[in-house]
Amino acid sequence: MPLARSRLGFLLLGVLFTFLLYLLLPAAQHGQRSAGTRPDKATRDWRVANATARTGTAAGEAPVFYREVSAGAAGPGRPDVLFLHGQAFTSKTWEALGTLALLAREGYRAVAIDLPGYGDSPPAEMVATVQGRVAFLNHVLQELGMQRPVLVSPSMSGRFALPFLLAQGDRLAGFVSIAPVGTKDYTAEQYRRVQTPTLILYGDRDTRLGSQALQSLRHLPGHRVAVVPNAGHACYLDKPEDFHRALLGFLRQLK
Repeated sequence: MPLARSRLGFLLLGVLFTFLLYLLLPAAQHGQRSAGTRPDKATRDWRVANATARTGTAAGEAPVFYREVSAGAAGPGRPDVLFLHGQAFTSKTWEALGTLALLAREGYRAVAIDLPGYGDSPPAEMVATVQGRVAFLNHVLQELGMQRPVLVSPSMSGRFALPFLLAQGDRLAGFVSIAPVGTKDYTAEQYRRVQTPTLILYGDRDTRLGSQALQSLRHLPGHRVAVVPNAGHACYLDKPEDFHRALLGFLRQLK
C-alpha cells in the first residue's frame, strides 16, 4: 500500500510539472519575441548573416531612401561601396541579390539608394539638369558619411554617375560601370583626364549598351574590363556569381 501511494504521488507531481510548463512556456516565448522587436522608426535595423542591415532616409532638398548592410567597422583599407540602379530596378535589387550582405561579410560598408522618383525616394527637381545630378550625388555622399566610396552604376544611373565621375572623380576610390547610358555624351579627351580606377563590366550578350560603353570608357586611363559570359544587359541578375566575383576582384585590388 505505501508503494502504491508513492507511485501515485510521483504521478501527480509529473502531471503538475507538465501543466506548469504548458502555462509558462508560451509566456517566455512571447517575452523573447517582444524583446527582439524594434519599433517602426525612420531607420530600421535587422540582422543579416552576421551583419546589420538597415533602411532609412537621408534628409535634405532631395530626400533619399537607402538600404545599408555592414558588419561593424569596415576592414582596414576597404572603401565604402555605393550602389545606384537601372531604370527597372531599385535599391531592393541589390539586397535581394545578396550583394549588400556579401560585401558586408567581406568587410565593406555597402549602401544602395533609390534614385529620385524610384522606389521610396520622391521625385526631385534638382536632378533635371546635369549640374543638379552632380550636386545630388554630392548630397548623398555627405548625408551618408561616405568619404571616398566606390560608385557602382548600372544602365540608367549613368545619367548621375558619369557627370559626377568627370567632374569629381577624385572623390571616388573607384568606379564600376555596368553598361551605363550616356557614355557617348563625353569625348575621349574628357575621359582621359579621369584618374579614378574603373571596372568596365558588362554581359557578353549586351551588344548595344555594353559594347557602346566599352568603346567610350576604354579611354579612361585606369580601367580594366570584365565580361560576364552568357549574360545580357542586367548581367548581375543573369549571372550573379560571376558578377560578384568580378566586383570583389576589383575591390580587393584598390589601394
